[in-house]
Amino acid sequence: MRFISRLSERNQLLVLSVLTGLVVGLAAVLLKSLISLIQRGLAEVFGSVWNGAVYFIVLPGVGMLLALLFCRLVIKDNIGHGVTKALQAISRHESRIKPHNMWSSIAASSVTIGFGGSVGAEAPIVYTGAAIGSNFARKAGMSYRSMTTLLGCGAAAAVAGIFKAPLAGVLFVLEILLFNISMNSMMPLLLSTVSATVVSYVFLGRSTPFECALTPFNLANIPFYLILGLFCGVCSIYFIRTTLWMEDKIGKIKHSYLRWGLCAIGLGLLIFLFPPLHGEGYDSLGVLLNGHELSLEGQTPLAFLSRSPWSVPVFFLLILLLKVFSMTLTNAGGGVGGTFGPTLFVGAIAGFFVARTMNLLMAGTSLSVPEQNFVLVGMAGLMAGVMQAPMTAIFLIAEISGGYDLFLPLILTATIAFGTTRLVEKYSIYTKRIAQRGELLTHDSDQAVLTLLKVSDVIETDFSPIKIDDTLGALVEVVSGSSRNIFPVIDSKGRFQGYVSLEDIRKDMFRSGEYETMHVFNFMRSADEYVYDDESMDTVMRKFETTSAWNLPVVRRSDRAYIGFVSKSKIFSAYRDELKVFSQD
Repeated sequence: MRFISRLSERNQLLVLSVLTGLVVGLAAVLLKSLISLIQRGLAEVFGSVWNGAVYFIVLPGVGMLLALLFCRLVIKDNIGHGVTKALQAISRHESRIKPHNMWSSIAASSVTIGFGGSVGAEAPIVYTGAAIGSNFARKAGMSYRSMTTLLGCGAAAAVAGIFKAPLAGVLFVLEILLFNISMNSMMPLLLSTVSATVVSYVFLGRSTPFECALTPFNLANIPFYLILGLFCGVCSIYFIRTTLWMEDKIGKIKHSYLRWGLCAIGLGLLIFLFPPLHGEGYDSLGVLLNGHELSLEGQTPLAFLSRSPWSVPVFFLLILLLKVFSMTLTNAGGGVGGTFGPTLFVGAIAGFFVARTMNLLMAGTSLSVPEQNFVLVGMAGLMAGVMQAPMTAIFLIAEISGGYDLFLPLILTATIAFGTTRLVEKYSIYTKRIAQRGELLTHDSDQAVLTLLKVSDVIETDFSPIKIDDTLGALVEVVSGSSRNIFPVIDSKGRFQGYVSLEDIRKDMFRSGEYETMHVFNFMRSADEYVYDDESMDTVMRKFETTSAWNLPVVRRSDRAYIGFVSKSKIFSAYRDELKVFSQD
């Protein structure tokens, strides 16, 4: 870092973006290798009961428990929901992410998924990449903006490295993480994603889990892709709302080990009945993407459903509906994983369900649709809806599958799914909760500037506080040495009680005979509202609007200790300065 510190910040950013890409690429390779190693090891140890209760019912819960113990006893931190955590780091924590996140998500998610947890590895590696970029920037002493850009470089490199899709990595950051990124940041993003992709190719080769045998695009199938887009939109709404609803319900169980036990039992039973829910489920997708039938015989007590033509889509519809439950149970029970992989999985199942249903309805006619094409396009459709990132969905699926021949249906299905979801859900699964708290950076520059501003940026502390039981004489002495016309009133413990305005004491200031008989509490006013030191600027502005005040006191939330005042003029000045930076970018 000593050599890098001698460079200009712009050049530092370029050098560190390459370094971040290389390191994150290695992290992605490590995560995939660890998951594969754990899965192979468990298969060898439990080979005789591969299809039995131990493998499907017991082991996923064991993986969740190991991840839970790791988070509670080793790192003592909650590292779930990696993409959402990265968004929160940008909007609330000045893009600073704890150093342990550079490795802890890899450790916890590899155990969770390797043992069969029904989640994806993508969100943990995105959080890992974001943490690597953030800590590299912090070590180099870079500004908040450069740190945010390097955080984005790490996240983009993570997507590029795990999927070998550099363009999708850049689009992921543009659509989901850094809404107001400047064009000056494009070069670092591209350098990081290319670096990570090269590392991934070197260590993992050219193969991807989504290699497929596609059939040429037929223009006559466009109406069916429209139907698929609508269906993916409906599924996206179901995915988002069911996930958040389940998290709320399970979160009410306060005892973490009881919560783990209930989730482990539920997850184990679901995987036992529906084996494709095991792990990431990419093996099952590989079968469908190549136009083959998924073998269920000897895998599940429900294998009889594969023997009847119409029961097959019913079975896959159940998998589609229950994947949300298995994913949420895994995360809520202590496992560490993301919704990115499950979104791809559900999208693929949605595509297969629509295609198989259409083919059964059109049986006996000359019409049919290629099921493997619909499996692939369905992945893009659900990504566009659940993540509300249609460009990422289109180019990711095209890059990882070589499916550029299906570019038109990819665009059509993703657009329809995105539009359908957007009619009902304004925010994605990653942003809905933090948007409700007013902590989300958005494409709206005004809102983004308010989100970036912190109360600490606009606090004015040059007011002279006075004690509530001080005399008028003591108050006049404080007034004579102050340039302000407001004087905060505090008690013996420093807690804010109110304020005195210069206007209120103007007539009494020269009545020296009352200096010892009149006290501060005789002139004190109560504040219209308080501003807490950890509040978002969005809520602060709402308080100014409802009270019509020009100044509001800032107090510590825990004990109401006086800190300072915040004024409209100071906020407007800081807002203009921040907006200028956006305009220059």
